[in-house]
Amino acid sequence: MDRLLYVSTIGASQIEQAQAVHSHNLANVATKGFRADFAQAQSRWVEGDGYPARVYGITETPGTDFSEGILQATGRALDIAVEGPGFLTVQLPDGSEAFTRAGDLQLDSAGRLLSRDGLPVLGDGGPIALPPFQSLVVGEDGSLTVRPQGQGPETLVQVERLKLVNPNVGDIVKDASGLFKRADGAPEPADANARVVSGFLESSNVNAVNELTEILSLARQFELEVRMMRTAQSNDETAAQLLQIG
Repeated sequence: MDRLLYVSTIGASQIEQAQAVHSHNLANVATKGFRADFAQAQSRWVEGDGYPARVYGITETPGTDFSEGILQATGRALDIAVEGPGFLTVQLPDGSEAFTRAGDLQLDSAGRLLSRDGLPVLGDGGPIALPPFQSLVVGEDGSLTVRPQGQGPETLVQVERLKLVNPNVGDIVKDASGLFKRADGAPEPADANARVVSGFLESSNVNAVNELTEILSLARQFELEVRMMRTAQSNDETAAQLLQIG
């Protein structure tokens, strides 16, 4: 009975972890540029002294789905979507770099270009700060061209260029905030072939139907594990009664 209880208890706890992954994906179905996480189960032998007669299951997140979302038109100049592979680069509070596909950018009172999370957006020369301008044009290569405040339409100045990167997806990991970073912490060089489009945002790549289906399937599996625990308890009580009779 203890083996049955052990296996079912471990199974239930791992199913809860898988539920957390799929629930997090579903919660971010409307988050711009979000990349869904995978969840998979594996069986492992219980290590230790003696013959390995018991196995248990574990849930792990082996990687992230890097398929592209749908581009949605907004008409806003500071809404930027990466076309094809690649990422925008932002600066974390500790000075390191992180990568994102979320292009709903903002300007603060000092003209600094910030991500939706308030992180500085990086250009070729570091964090980007724009001078007062009447209009802004974002080129396909990430160049930022402004018409300065008080100047005529013939006066256009390229002030900076977004740092667009295209790291090997095997070299990056996703943190709890949804940002990606190189696993070794090293900066990623800019990729001249990366392209962006202004006035668009990329949707999440989460498939809501698939995630909901997985959540319902895991819920049924969890109920099965609970029934196995109750069966183990019933077997234990029956065995105890037989011993008392004997």
